[in-house]
Amino acid sequence: MTPIAERPRPDRRRRRRVTWIAGGLIAALAIFLGVLAAIPPLITNPMVDMRVTFDRVWTAEDYAIDSERVTLTTSDGIDVVAHLVPVEAPKAVAVFLSGIHRPSVTAFFGHAAMLREQGYASLLLEMRAHGESGGTRIALGFEEPRDVQAAVEYLRAHPDYRDAPIVAYGLSLGGATAINAAGLTPDIAAVVSLSAFSSWDGVFVDNMGAPEPLATLQRAFVRFYAGLKYGFDLRHVVPTTQIANLGDRPALLMHSRGDTQVPFASFERLAAAAPPQVETWVREGDLHFIVEDGVFLQPLEDAAYAARVLGFLEAHFGR
Repeated sequence: MTPIAERPRPDRRRRRRVTWIAGGLIAALAIFLGVLAAIPPLITNPMVDMRVTFDRVWTAEDYAIDSERVTLTTSDGIDVVAHLVPVEAPKAVAVFLSGIHRPSVTAFFGHAAMLREQGYASLLLEMRAHGESGGTRIALGFEEPRDVQAAVEYLRAHPDYRDAPIVAYGLSLGGATAINAAGLTPDIAAVVSLSAFSSWDGVFVDNMGAPEPLATLQRAFVRFYAGLKYGFDLRHVVPTTQIANLGDRPALLMHSRGDTQVPFASFERLAAAAPPQVETWVREGDLHFIVEDGVFLQPLEDAAYAARVLGFLEAHFGR
């Protein structure tokens, strides 16, 4: 038996228990924060550290129209490929941008054919790390505005298009890039976006479906990861920030209420941040491509969509 004089005093035992509990809590918190810090790169790196190749591409000839393949060089030295669908004295030029992994921007040749009939030229721009364009990684809308800027510079140097208004027209990642590019480039006259995300951290957390307190913590780690990967100097290149820089320029934001790829919350955040003249169009169901299922390649077959897009363009650029 331990002599009474050698037994730990009650206050000493209490302090030891408090120390053990505090140490355990600190260790648990460190593990918890470590997990939150590890999630963004574990999920995102496989999505972006890649080049996208396409099993299917389309040509202008598929739609009985002409096009010219051009190569543009971005400010950071990447060669990107685009396809110009010419129109004499166009009302405007639409610069088309596609999604993060699919489809090739050449899927927009049907849109280009639709616009051509109404007097609009098109430039189908394959963003960096996609198809025939250069680049080794997808940049989640942080670096892709440089691709759009190269397209703007090309059009402004072209004798047939130097005075034509430019409309950035994008799907998903392309929609987010269109908004970012317009916010950074005053020479873009308007934006049409299909299913754009409000920010990468926003759509990341939306797809987690986490409770709000956990989502708030995770969002901070996603932002930090994006800063490490793409540069903290680009932290302002997010759609909810850049859409406010449109000033009085027109934009049309389209989204479907049941979108399972870019949840509707992104649209709500974008609409809340947008200037008052920005127009919105919401469709029911899960239509990430906005058009009715199966007709993206032939947009005129979705009469409501075609009317909404052409009506927007005519209202602002029709003669």
